Amino acid sequence: MASSVISFQTSNLRSTFLGERNGICVPSIPIARVCLVRKAVECKESRIGKQPIQVPSNVTITLEGQDLKVKGPLGELALTYPREVKVDREESGSLRVRKAVETRRANQMHGLFRTLTNNMVVGVSKGFEKRLQLIGVGYRAMLEGKDLVLSLGFSHPVRMGIPEGIQVKVEENTRIVVSGYDKSDIGQFAASVRKWRPPEPYKGKGVKYADEVIRRKEGKAGKKK
Repeated sequence: MASSVISFQTSNLRSTFLGERNGICVPSIPIARVCLVRKAVECKESRIGKQPIQVPSNVTITLEGQDLKVKGPLGELALTYPREVKVDREESGSLRVRKAVETRRANQMHGLFRTLTNNMVVGVSKGFEKRLQLIGVGYRAMLEGKDLVLSLGFSHPVRMGIPEGIQVKVEENTRIVVSGYDKSDIGQFAASVRKWRPPEPYKGKGVKYADEVIRRKEGKAGKKK
């Protein structure tokens, strides 16, 4: 075992209380310089991002650098990828999104842009739809040209313009079907319709998604006699 040598130095310190110098032995220990080595942490690959994207035969893919264009029977969409990720076309015809660098942001972008790419391919080939339901006395919806007119209990009807690329159908005056090839536009328009009268938790009145579950609350009980 290596023995450590401790040397003692004597220092004269003046005591402010006694007014004299006291000899105090102070140990001096040689201190070694400590170096910390920081290891590069490799980010885990996203479970969603590493999955390949199957491209149907009726969809045309155009890839130019970081720009991707997808064209199908329902429409055409384009997407520009950030420098943290890249997309490759495999020999089998499928698409695969990969990380270009090993950073935290690249790991976050990996799964996100794989999902966006898959939504583009599915959207132009099959399309998406969102269903809404109106619940309440006198609540109804109708189409007038390119506008969706809603009666939601206000003093005036609510008129909403239908964006280009989105189709809206009204069934039985209380059910609204929003469809199209751009999933983000469909979700945004459906959320705008729901925002006019969100469902309340007591009677469930309002505009809700068809598959939405509303947590109901119990109203105030009457005064007991």
